[in-house]
Amino acid sequence: MLLRLALLGFAALFISQFFAAARAAETLQALRIWPAQDYTRITLESKNPIRFQFLAIKNPERLVLDLEQVDYASVRQELAGKVLADDPYIANLRAGRFLPGVVRLVLDLKTEVRPQIFTLKPIAEYGHRLVLDIYPSEPLDPLMALLQKPELRAEESAPDSRASDEAAQEARKPDPPQARARARPVVARLVTVALDAGHGGEDPGAIGRGRSYEKRITLIIARKLKAIIDAEPNMRAVLTRDGDYYLSLGARIEKARRVKADLFVSIHADAFIRPHARGSSVFALSERGATSAAARWLAKRENDADLIGGVNLDVKDRHLAQTLLDLSQTATIQDSIKVARSVLGEIGGINALHKGNVEQAGFAVLKAPDIPSILVETAFISNPEEERKLNDEAYQEQMAQAIFRGVRQYFAKNPALSRPTLASIQ
Repeated sequence: MLLRLALLGFAALFISQFFAAARAAETLQALRIWPAQDYTRITLESKNPIRFQFLAIKNPERLVLDLEQVDYASVRQELAGKVLADDPYIANLRAGRFLPGVVRLVLDLKTEVRPQIFTLKPIAEYGHRLVLDIYPSEPLDPLMALLQKPELRAEESAPDSRASDEAAQEARKPDPPQARARARPVVARLVTVALDAGHGGEDPGAIGRGRSYEKRITLIIARKLKAIIDAEPNMRAVLTRDGDYYLSLGARIEKARRVKADLFVSIHADAFIRPHARGSSVFALSERGATSAAARWLAKRENDADLIGGVNLDVKDRHLAQTLLDLSQTATIQDSIKVARSVLGEIGGINALHKGNVEQAGFAVLKAPDIPSILVETAFISNPEEERKLNDEAYQEQMAQAIFRGVRQYFAKNPALSRPTLASIQ
């Protein structure tokens, strides 16, 4: 009888502990994957911190993530359809019960990688996040990627046969020397412009009342501006990001420096707590504090992008450290103000200006010591009327054209002659 009671008591204790453990299992609120050539990020979000173990396995290449006390059903639900076929690094992602209370995630890889894993505390709309960044084993060289871009070809416009015949007949006619010079420009060097589409990936930026995302608008305008610049015979543009993924503010600066950029243009869409704020703005870096309270507030909001997008604080960037030490180079800031004024004048022709002068503040993304850098707020996404403008393709094109005209005017008055030659056109 006593043995029977003891067994019943043990069974009851086991059942109570089992259900207590089940109740304690953390529900995975979200699993997001942001694939890109620069790197692929996997984010696991939960209400409370996730305890985990991580290891890398070779032959074949795999990454293993053991999640402790996480609800298996929620993991399975979040996994569905998350890995894209064109992900540069992940071939497959699968989950299974490994040990009691442990869910194992296995990432089958396409190539050898260099992973980084870290946690982020709750901020904005996010809870606790466990972040796995998967970088290529050999870092991509943005300068080589820029130089390998094919030249724009006339045949890509696909004219009809009659137009082609007429063009061929015209081509046989002898051209005057001036025309030949225009047809075959000789350029001493290419002016390189780094275009930075603000936010991305985990960091949506500002969100309009119509659910427009700043990160999407900025990338569209940046791509349009790149196409315009690339069509110029003596200019080339490189995007800091060309997809929906997050880059730290320091990584954006570093990419611009690696391609030896002559100018850095960061593109954003402004926001304010009240919907009546409107107009476009252009900003430059300040060494001595912000030129207005609004500029200081905006700089803090943009600088907080690293907290929202998620940066591994354990990784020390020597290039960024050097960047922060070199801010005494005021000549770069003066050049930044010149190009900012030129761009602001052109933008004022297509949209109201929030302020009629260039403002300055401590924007972290503008802190390259040797590259003139500006930040363009294209319009207020928090203003319903301007939000509609930002989603209008014609306005996006007009904004890109206006920024380009301002940039071109700046280089016409301030030729970029101090940097080494990247390439030439014969």
